[in-house]
Amino acid sequence: MIGTLAGLAQAEADALSPAGLLALIRSRKDAEDRAAADQLDLAARWADLHPPESIHSAAAFTVPGSEHEEPIAGDGCPLVAEFCIAELGTVLGISTTAAKKLIGHALELRHRLPRLWAQVQSGRVPAWRARLVADTTIHSSPALTPDAARFVDAQVAAVAGKIGTAQLDRLVAETIKRFDLAAADPTSDPEDGYLFVDPRHVTIHDEDVHFAGTVRIEAELGLADAIDLENAVAHGAAAQRALGSTDSLDARRAQALGELARTQTALDLFSQGSADPSSDGYGLPVAREVVLHAHFDATPAPDGSTVFGSTGRLEERQRLLLLDQLRSWCGESRTKITIKPVIDLDSALSTPAYEVPDRIREQVVLRDRTCVFPWCGRNARACDIDHVVEFDHDADAEGREQPGPTTTSNVAALCRSHHRLKTHSAWRYDVIAPGIFEWTSPHGHRYRRDRHGTIALDPPEAGPPRIPRQRRP
Repeated sequence: MIGTLAGLAQAEADALSPAGLLALIRSRKDAEDRAAADQLDLAARWADLHPPESIHSAAAFTVPGSEHEEPIAGDGCPLVAEFCIAELGTVLGISTTAAKKLIGHALELRHRLPRLWAQVQSGRVPAWRARLVADTTIHSSPALTPDAARFVDAQVAAVAGKIGTAQLDRLVAETIKRFDLAAADPTSDPEDGYLFVDPRHVTIHDEDVHFAGTVRIEAELGLADAIDLENAVAHGAAAQRALGSTDSLDARRAQALGELARTQTALDLFSQGSADPSSDGYGLPVAREVVLHAHFDATPAPDGSTVFGSTGRLEERQRLLLLDQLRSWCGESRTKITIKPVIDLDSALSTPAYEVPDRIREQVVLRDRTCVFPWCGRNARACDIDHVVEFDHDADAEGREQPGPTTTSNVAALCRSHHRLKTHSAWRYDVIAPGIFEWTSPHGHRYRRDRHGTIALDPPEAGPPRIPRQRRP
């Protein structure tokens, strides 16, 4: 509401009737849909400007890790030069992965779903609905041929504004069978062999964490497995009640499922009184080890004890963590807790070698938290440690000062994709302060990246693009 009225004078806003307010909201929604359709069209045009032929360097086809052709949509769509995706993403303020998906949807719609594309561009179908269809046809397994995609397009175009995901999945399954895309497997389905398109899955929606610290799980199991799971969960919930739990049935069932995850590591769940060293002493197998990295502020109290803050941060998925949650995990049986000493993030660590030792890596991981490329959220523990200023392997032998030393002020966490981008393209970045970096794109767009996120700096002046600087492979 506030955003809708931002462009109106206060007097005009106060004068709006309920009907006028609804009309204004509707017009803003129409403008939003139009802008989304335009964004798809522009994303496709950006891909047109960066075909594989735009990879000018001949070394790109011989040097490992250099830019390559990127298939980001279905069969029949043009390939794209890989490194162009990141620049589009940073301009939009989204990750490279999200930008890849945007371009892929645009190409899929324009080349394989032309009827749906025309409806989006005419304003009859919202872009987000069309992108759902494109995402489904891109990731169909087995892959849809161009003819199969056109069949889906013909079926969906008339009802694209109404069709849901379940109907879309059924339509794609019908298309797979109609076009004989699935190889017959008589052993699993003696009649026609098409049941090997297996719908079973277990999906943990850990990107959407409730404030209470819970996540939603969605699964589709075989009938026998589902019955066994139901019996195990019901038994666990009943056992908790018999032991005095006052939680609701749903809560006890959820806890029982968690206990299954911690204890059911083999078909023979309970040992029969054997002194098995792999047992925890209660006849239960040792649970699988799960490593979590939790960070809490700690301050010394006058009595010598340590006081922890009530909220902290869980490195995995970059989630907020409550101290009470951590205490409850520690109270569970078969839980192993390892406490590591605090690392001073302000201290300057260095080594004369090129290889990054564990002590520097750990400090950089804790400092940067994620890949430091603009809007990238890849966990720093899964990243490479990059020398911001290139390490010169010949400096020591030639008696020169090392221009790119292995020190915490000259290294940063970069995921493999953005490490390759920085090494083999015109992207560059500089250290402004420890943990603060300024990036410049091939077209001169600038971004500041620190532990709090990314900020777009002043846009570049219009002019010809910079000539990429040469990098040593």
